[in-house]
Amino acid sequence: MDGQARREQIVKILREQREPVSGSRLAKLLGVSRQVIVQDIALLRTAYPILATAQGYLLYMEEKSARRAFVVKHEETDIADELNTIVDAGGKNLTVSVEHDVYGHIGADLVVSNRKEVAEFCEKLAHSHSGPLYLLSAGVHVHTVEAASEEVLDYIEMQLKEKKYLICE
Repeated sequence: MDGQARREQIVKILREQREPVSGSRLAKLLGVSRQVIVQDIALLRTAYPILATAQGYLLYMEEKSARRAFVVKHEETDIADELNTIVDAGGKNLTVSVEHDVYGHIGADLVVSNRKEVAEFCEKLAHSHSGPLYLLSAGVHVHTVEAASEEVLDYIEMQLKEKKYLICE
């Protein structure tokens, strides 16, 4: 089976599943290594909303999505790690916002759902003269995150808490 046919088969398998499918399971089903699956998923994520959770891969189904706002604070050097933590756990970072003492709520669409988009965002930020939005609010900012389920959001929350990014109220 060539690469294109294999990737089409991966999409078919993910569409048929309601639960995450591990890379190892996909590799076994398709007779390739897990690394080949990882590479295929990376290519597929440019065209399909595939979430990479701790339990495996899941094709994003909008009707099943859940959203949660996470209040966070970290250093500028932690931006990529924070965003990668969210997307690696299966989240799609929709927005970032801050509360400004004069202007009130200031927000922006972020729409970052994979490591490539995180890298692109961080690259733009590195070449910007403006800096990150959270500089307006002493580092405190809010991410609105969408995921396939409340369980995925719980996992993201746990990961952010472990890294001490999450501000617990």
